[in-house]
Amino acid sequence: MTSNDALQKVRRLFSAAKGGHTGTLDPLATGLLPLCFGEATKFSADLLDADKTYEAVLKLGVTTDSGDAEGRITATAAVDVDPEALPGVLARFTGDIRQIPPMHSALKRDGRPLYELARKGIEVEREARAVTIHAIDLLDFAGDSLHLRIACSKGTYIRVLAADIGAALGCGAHLAALRRTRVGDLDLPGAVTLADLEGLDEAGRMAHLQPVDALLRSLPVLRVEGEAAQRFRHGNPVDLPSGLLGKIRVYEGERLIGIGEPGSGERLWPKRLVQLAD
Repeated sequence: MTSNDALQKVRRLFSAAKGGHTGTLDPLATGLLPLCFGEATKFSADLLDADKTYEAVLKLGVTTDSGDAEGRITATAAVDVDPEALPGVLARFTGDIRQIPPMHSALKRDGRPLYELARKGIEVEREARAVTIHAIDLLDFAGDSLHLRIACSKGTYIRVLAADIGAALGCGAHLAALRRTRVGDLDLPGAVTLADLEGLDEAGRMAHLQPVDALLRSLPVLRVEGEAAQRFRHGNPVDLPSGLLGKIRVYEGERLIGIGEPGSGERLWPKRLVQLAD
């Protein structure tokens, strides 16, 4: 199942006219896929930019052309890894690093996804990209299997990280399994499976919907009332209190009316607005 398959199934369950997901999961992967409907789709891009956490299983001693288990094996090697050396090797991949995107990816070259070229045996140069690996935790190491928890910035390719770690260990590796456990402030314990959702009645399904501002929990809050609230809802700036920086979620009372960004003259300008029902 693709991420879009999952989205369309759930969209029909909620009879939602508009829906979107907040970042594709590869078919190999499992875990958290936040879905947005209605007005929430306006804010899905904010989760695309959010940090993410994954649990990954690396198969040591086997390298593939795609970096994961779906690729063609290109090399094998004996696995002779000192467990005491692992923390030091993993530490080399934390912090700000650069990754070369894989050919088996949805990035486009001249309008064509790279994976289409890869399937034809064509490889093109890709520019390295800066990403941040906040932490790599060693969960388990047994024989040729390495289980890691990885907290990272947007744009990180875990299968590239797996291949690079394998190369650093001297035996090669590929990504055998991947599970996304967190996106921004949303985590897997707060999710529901598609099967469970399909088994619920309408009231049960609705109980799993979170409010729009669940996507925006990391942003500071500004509350406006009266004329200021009306101005903001109509696309005009409002006064910005000192100390608030970056994107800001704006409320009228307890109701989210949009997000804004600071502009000139200590003013907060609307960036995206919620269409409020009368």
